[in-house]
Amino acid sequence: MLRDRNDTIAAIATPMGEAGIAIVRVSGPGAVDIVNTVFRGKSMLNCAESHTIHFGRIVHPSDGPVDQVLASIFRKPHSYTGEDSVEISCHGSYYVSRKILETVIGAGARMADPGEFTQRAFLNGKMDLMQAEAVADLIHSKTALAHRASMEQLNGRLSSVIESLRESLIELCSLLELELDFAEEGIEIVDRERVNRVFEQAITELESLINSYGYGKLVRDGVKVVLAGNPNAGKSSLLNLLLQENRAIVSEFPGTTRDVIEESIVIEGIAFRLVDTAGLRSTSDKVEQEGVRRSNSQIDSADIVLLLIDSSLSSTAKGDHVNAIIETYPEKVLLVFNKIDLLDDRARRALPGHVEGVEISCLTSEGIANLLWRIHERAIAHCDSNSSSVKIQSSRHRDLLKKTLENVESGHLAYEKLLGSELVAVDLRTALNYLGEIIGLTTTDDVLNTIFSKFCIGK
Repeated sequence: MLRDRNDTIAAIATPMGEAGIAIVRVSGPGAVDIVNTVFRGKSMLNCAESHTIHFGRIVHPSDGPVDQVLASIFRKPHSYTGEDSVEISCHGSYYVSRKILETVIGAGARMADPGEFTQRAFLNGKMDLMQAEAVADLIHSKTALAHRASMEQLNGRLSSVIESLRESLIELCSLLELELDFAEEGIEIVDRERVNRVFEQAITELESLINSYGYGKLVRDGVKVVLAGNPNAGKSSLLNLLLQENRAIVSEFPGTTRDVIEESIVIEGIAFRLVDTAGLRSTSDKVEQEGVRRSNSQIDSADIVLLLIDSSLSSTAKGDHVNAIIETYPEKVLLVFNKIDLLDDRARRALPGHVEGVEISCLTSEGIANLLWRIHERAIAHCDSNSSSVKIQSSRHRDLLKKTLENVESGHLAYEKLLGSELVAVDLRTALNYLGEIIGLTTTDDVLNTIFSKFCIGK
């Protein structure tokens, strides 16, 4: 829930663990005064100007000096949160940073909720809701494309597109509502051609944004690729080859892999999560049975399944498990024929599914470049990367844009059928509310709590 904004909040803003430095962030009406009570330096922090840094010590009232620190002062409204803020830079010991946080809380601050600093930045008008959401995406970005998309949203580029849409619809709605005042006199003050043009432009822009979601989500979340197949088909060997390191144990004995191994690679700017799984077969071994169960669970949640087949074996050796995957998930299975180094040319031409599959050799690396290309192509096959100059990455934004589009289309239809300006205006007002919810103008507390609860503490 939304907490009292008159409270002063504090949290460690850097990851836990050992590092060169750690930062304890304090924000709120009493931030400077609270830190001043536990800070010992050449000058008093409560007399310091904004954007100044002060060297001193943090002193616990009972335990004495905790650490030598730098205290950075930010006076409202010129701070991240728009409030008075202090950032305490200390040595990056887990104990030291926790002790400083404990000292500050003991002096009158309270522990910040997840995302509460950014939530206050939003509530104080330092950023809109889309920009606030971009902060979380930026923190979790793993590729250059994800970073760029998050930065564009944080810099307000997507917000500008939404604002432009709102302005055009507000102007149109105002004209239609103004026309209502002259309805009894039969005076038409709105150019119908102009109105239709605004409707059509808005619909085109909304459709373009909605269509960009597939690619935007792909860039933000990446793609889950599961390596599946019979024992000894070469799944672990392929994982090691793609990662260029010995991450998984490789053995000639079936059933070596019994658990799930997950690592990531980047192909053409998109993150792919590779999941190595246990070989699919019937077994009486309880541990291996659990491994097969987990393999099936991973396959079910995969975006792409690389189904490895030992091409040196006959086609009848695939087994029921492999055939079941092909039949159950035909849209996400990519057949990978491994061990082609063991085949002559005639045997290669006889490979089942030769056209649809990819031939590789984990021993010689033949076909790996083609496999990477096919994985990337499969990932973006259903994404329109050219749909819009900006990409939406959030399902919340997509759903609200869909609702906006429905109401704009409904209003356009009502206008074309001459159903009356008042009905058209109702649809437009509803559409404007949905657009306002995207950038935080009409967002409920429940929605805000859900969004910011996904942030890390300290941000």
